[in-house]
Amino acid sequence: MSINIKEILKKYTMVLALIAVIIFFQITTGGKMLLPQNINNLISQNAYVFVLAAGMLLCILTGGNIDLAVGSVVCFVGGIGAVLMSKNIPAIVAVIVMLIGGILVGAWQGFWIAYVKVPPFIATLAGMYAFRGLSNVVLQGYAVGINNTGFLYLFGGGADCYIPDLFGNGAFNLTCFLAGIVLVVIYVAMVFKRRIGAKKAGYSVGPLAGDLLKTVIISIVVIWVFFKLSQYKGIPTVLILIGIVLLSYAYITSNTTMGRYLYAVGGNEKATNLSGIDSRKVYFFAYVNMGLMAGLAGILTVARATHAEPTFGQGYEMDAIAACFIGGASAYGGEGNVFGIVIGALLMGVINMGMSIVGVEANYQKVVKGLVVLVAIVFDVLSNKKKS
Repeated sequence: MSINIKEILKKYTMVLALIAVIIFFQITTGGKMLLPQNINNLISQNAYVFVLAAGMLLCILTGGNIDLAVGSVVCFVGGIGAVLMSKNIPAIVAVIVMLIGGILVGAWQGFWIAYVKVPPFIATLAGMYAFRGLSNVVLQGYAVGINNTGFLYLFGGGADCYIPDLFGNGAFNLTCFLAGIVLVVIYVAMVFKRRIGAKKAGYSVGPLAGDLLKTVIISIVVIWVFFKLSQYKGIPTVLILIGIVLLSYAYITSNTTMGRYLYAVGGNEKATNLSGIDSRKVYFFAYVNMGLMAGLAGILTVARATHAEPTFGQGYEMDAIAACFIGGASAYGGEGNVFGIVIGALLMGVINMGMSIVGVEANYQKVVKGLVVLVAIVFDVLSNKKKS
């Protein structure tokens, strides 16, 4: 029943860093950092980071590979969707076209990377320039507005994109708070079901005290977040989409054959090929999947802005890559998980918001973000040296 404090500190370094940063900005902003509206904004403004980081994680797992084109692809597919809806094409058709467009872009880049063996950095760098140019072609250099209310409501654009309160109509959104409690109950049940199942199968499950501590902390955080959201309009529709994406990728990386292949290729590609696994298919899957997530991020971006324009998506690829590396994904591949990218995305979002509230100039904000990423990479490099 003993808890290894040293092991906990090592395992949850970035979680502790996130807590420290939140406390710092809560003090320096005079308590504004954790206002319900700011927590809501933190989720909505960083929706694209969560989505892109989930896809980027799979690319990084294959050996520290990245996709530099995702920001341009976000702009490209978002522009296509906006133009279609401006011509009175149904929103559902536009959404399908945007997702298929993202998949096709991913397949295009995945082909060069997996089967022609063009280095991912070069292939996606070419894609970054090409699809930024195509974005300008699609939009003809102008912003294109989106007026489809159903699309905007579903994907998080505008001020009314929240799940309605089914149990009340006051300042406190009871539906939102109850949803948080239900999530915690489901999470606790899953934790103990996993432990019981592992014990029956004869696997080692680790100390109960560690699982209890982790479960209690996560449950408190979830209920607190939903309590805060309940004080400002409730659950943003985009939060549901983020949740679906993150849960799906948590399942893919931990419970599927392809998930195991991704880690295997990143760990030792030669050994993986010798074992009969075609690493080309793994690379191709990772980049097709990245294209799909870029398509979804494009949808979320234009919905939130209620229009598309040629400058959208600039720097998005860096935000996604930073979230992965800060969250513990190894620059060498083979290591990383969805929980880590959530922490990484939140840390970047909190830093951005905190510095904005304090009034730090945008250029200095980029300096701070760069240093945070550098520290995360140095930590990864030093950890790998110790292992070797």
